[in-house]
Amino acid sequence: MPLDLEAFPSDFTWGTATSAYQIEGAVTEDGRAPSIWDTFSRVPGAIDNGDHGDTACDHYHRWPEDIALMKSFGTDAYRLSVAWPRVVPGGDGPVNAAGLDFYDRLVDGLLDAGITPSVTLYHWDLPQALQDRVQDSHGGWTERATAEHLAVYASVVAERLGDRVTQWATLNEPLCSGWIGHLEGRMAPGLTDITAAVRASYHLLLGHGLATQAIRAAAPGARIGLVTNHSTVAAASTRPEDVAAARRADGHTNRWWLDPVHGRGFPADMRELYGVELPERPGDLDTMAAPLDWHGLNYYFPVTVADDPTGPVPYTREVRLADVPRTGMDWQIDADGLESFLLRLTEDYGVRKLYVTENGSAFPDTVGPGGEVHDPDRTRYLEQHIAACARAVRKGAPLAGYYAWSLLDNFEWAYGYDKRFGLVHVDYATQRRTVKTSGRRYADIVRAHRTATGS
Repeated sequence: MPLDLEAFPSDFTWGTATSAYQIEGAVTEDGRAPSIWDTFSRVPGAIDNGDHGDTACDHYHRWPEDIALMKSFGTDAYRLSVAWPRVVPGGDGPVNAAGLDFYDRLVDGLLDAGITPSVTLYHWDLPQALQDRVQDSHGGWTERATAEHLAVYASVVAERLGDRVTQWATLNEPLCSGWIGHLEGRMAPGLTDITAAVRASYHLLLGHGLATQAIRAAAPGARIGLVTNHSTVAAASTRPEDVAAARRADGHTNRWWLDPVHGRGFPADMRELYGVELPERPGDLDTMAAPLDWHGLNYYFPVTVADDPTGPVPYTREVRLADVPRTGMDWQIDADGLESFLLRLTEDYGVRKLYVTENGSAFPDTVGPGGEVHDPDRTRYLEQHIAACARAVRKGAPLAGYYAWSLLDNFEWAYGYDKRFGLVHVDYATQRRTVKTSGRRYADIVRAHRTATGS
């Protein structure tokens, strides 16, 4: 499909993204300690097929090959995450030099290839040692101390890499850590407790604010952001009950995570709905609302909801629409939602610099007889969502870059290895990498943009 690439500024960033636990493997090498995902993946039935991240894509050993793939795409940037249990295995205390050395080599390799590293400090792999440290609640993010430990860990990494890395994110998708990990139980640490979930959500955002301060102190030139995932929310009908349900779902999915970091505090309607006392201390809200240099949006799908007073918090149920396209995750495809949310962040929250930090799709790929992987559905999804980004820019969204999820097929959390999001196919038995049709199309888009803008 034709794309309005001239809508994007000449210095627009094109990138790919991954996360440490999903690709690195080497979970017991060079001093790395277990994370909550190492533990959760051993819970019977928690992960499809009993999969785990012990080897994943073996990126820990194959990173030069993966950088070469990025370079072949012509992308400007790579969004990676640092594994906290590889750098500070105990969560606090001694620093593991070998772990920092790995990221040192990776950053230098990226820069040598002309690729800008964008580093996320926390992409869900909390050191198990902190989860086991129960003081007031359930350990981990339910404890205030974990937010403070995140800030110390942030200092360690920023002091080591801050002379070469300028783009930093504190957290990735705190909604998933808070709600899915502590309320729904489908992600590590696997809790189903509203009190634990609300406490975790609070401490995640406090940790974000404390880490922001720590990075700025360690690397004064740093550009710091927060990465949140969002969906547009629609009511299933015009019934007042469904309209109210959509408002609750939006509060649960969107406003709870955006309002505090933009200086509005936690939404009063959601505090009342949850009925959980926040572990507040004076100054916390100011810390959470530390000024940011950019905001990262992860967008995959919209949701339509109806009222369900007997359902789980927020007392809604998702309504499955008929005759709409879906990905292999059974997620509805609606690129208009990406445009809409970019404009919401711009107009309602006053964000001055935006990145789409994740956007992508899983489909059941087939390897052809010659080893090729043709994935027209993923290619179409990519084109539709980049087109949505262009429309948002034309309407005033300060979008500075787009990171495709994901560079590689990888460990897709509770779905194991069956769900493939990569622009590059990974044969997990041999670790052979094969660029898919979508990957080649993405490279073409990057080149076409540079031609169109003379960059």
